[in-house]
Amino acid sequence: MDKMKEPTSVSSFSTSTAYFRALRDTPRRLAQRATSVTTTHEEMSRVRARSGSDMARTLRWPDLIGFGLGGMVGAGVFVSTGRAARLYAGPAVIVSYVIAGLCALLSAFCYTEFAVDMPVAGGEFAAFLTGANLVMEYVFSNAAVARSFTAYLGTAIGVATTEKWRITVAGLPEGFNHIDLLALAVVLLISLCICHSTKESSVLNMILTGIHLAFIFFIIIMGFWRGSFKNFTHPADPAKNNGGFFPYGISGVFVGASMVYLSYIGYDAVSTMAEEVKNPARDIPIGVSGSVAVVSLLYCLMAASMSMIVPYDAMDTEAPFSAAFSGSDGWGWVSRVIGVGASFGILTSLLVSMLGQARYLCVIARSNVVPVWLARVNPSTSTPVNASAFLGVFTASIALFTDLNVLLNLVCIGTLFVFYMVANAVIYRRYVVIGSTNPVPTITFLVCFSTISVIFTLIWQFSAAGRTKAVLLGGCIVAAIVVMQAFHLLVPQARKPEFWGVPFMPWIPSGSIALNVFLLGSLDRQSYVRFGFFSALAVLVYVLYSVHASFDAEENGHHLNTSQFDDTNDAGSLKV
Repeated sequence: MDKMKEPTSVSSFSTSTAYFRALRDTPRRLAQRATSVTTTHEEMSRVRARSGSDMARTLRWPDLIGFGLGGMVGAGVFVSTGRAARLYAGPAVIVSYVIAGLCALLSAFCYTEFAVDMPVAGGEFAAFLTGANLVMEYVFSNAAVARSFTAYLGTAIGVATTEKWRITVAGLPEGFNHIDLLALAVVLLISLCICHSTKESSVLNMILTGIHLAFIFFIIIMGFWRGSFKNFTHPADPAKNNGGFFPYGISGVFVGASMVYLSYIGYDAVSTMAEEVKNPARDIPIGVSGSVAVVSLLYCLMAASMSMIVPYDAMDTEAPFSAAFSGSDGWGWVSRVIGVGASFGILTSLLVSMLGQARYLCVIARSNVVPVWLARVNPSTSTPVNASAFLGVFTASIALFTDLNVLLNLVCIGTLFVFYMVANAVIYRRYVVIGSTNPVPTITFLVCFSTISVIFTLIWQFSAAGRTKAVLLGGCIVAAIVVMQAFHLLVPQARKPEFWGVPFMPWIPSGSIALNVFLLGSLDRQSYVRFGFFSALAVLVYVLYSVHASFDAEENGHHLNTSQFDDTNDAGSLKV
């Protein structure tokens, strides 16, 4: 009796002939795959199964709040506060932190709905472009934070580490010619830690975060003790005493908000741990929103203490908290204590961010748009070891060569773009069910609302102050409210979240869209050049590789080829 033949798998990369044939078929494949979506059931079963073993569910909401605090309260606040206060907002940098915190909280609500239900919405290409930008932002920001560890450690031990511990290579271009071996070592050590165990990483994060928070409270107490409320309204240079608490006006406050938003990057890493949380519907909303709220309060208190210690026009733009005490008689020890605290903050920030970036890449790999090898979850450690190791080496390589100033210019815009896309995706997912509802009204609303937000931002940035500007801005606000209310009344929600959803739809995600567009409008030209370059690179990768790998996976059927994993019989593996 003849044996039934095994189905032959299709691969666009098996031979050069097959690949060129696939390239000729690219238009049809793009039309088929670029707008394809994965249902919640598929995401929870078939797609997740490509990781092999499950990640261990060992985390609760205190762990998530700890990860959120550890991820956000890092080097960002120590660097961005002085620059935002001195150049843009003055003492009103406190208000800048409130605005940035509100934007982060709105985005956190949107992230939470996705993390609880684990969907993939908005189409494969949009998801790939969003994920690619977010992973690259994590890599660049982690590399920047790792290099800043060298500088802050030097402050803590009283050694000029940036001069003595970095090696200058004359043959390399400026900005890439200072070799930082300490940054390399820190990234690789943390990579080993997160490969070993998420729960043990949580314990380490809790310890480091607890120590770091003690230093944060020390900074706040010292500021309110030694500072003066007079510095809120009186600069060091009397000639600048023309604006009081708002020396640069309201526009300066919003520019400052876009700058200090860097300090909030990291809360979204909490949502990437949904598969490792025991009760996602309860723990993730508490963990994400709770950590953002606590951090916002701490940042406002830190900014207030900084503004009380030093007049805004005398702040150091690179290390304001340490510099505030380094020149004071008898208070130099405080500067060293702050250096120690910042060093702990950098370690916790790196730990959480590198946990998050590996899980982002793991989920992206499940969709076959990058090699599925990166989605592998190790059955022994229940962690995405391959993704963690790959991004660890990649981040360490960038941290080894690239100057801090180069890296900081590459960070914010991609993150704001991702938060903008997530807010749009939440609305789309709530109001559109593929095949049963008409997507045109929802798409029309999203386009109209984004357009109004862009017009508002352009008027704010380029129109001269006066009655005309106020009328135009007011008109944009009224138009946005009318469009939102009309959409709310005329278009019913197509689905209700099974576990937890963003409240007050569509108002909260719409507010997130508007704030993210506004903060995007505050960034400089260089940021948009960087965003355009990496987005173009991501599109090229998608067209040349991802769409074909995804097409092959779909053509080969809806089953998982478990033979690609060594541990197919492991008890933790998913059955399909």
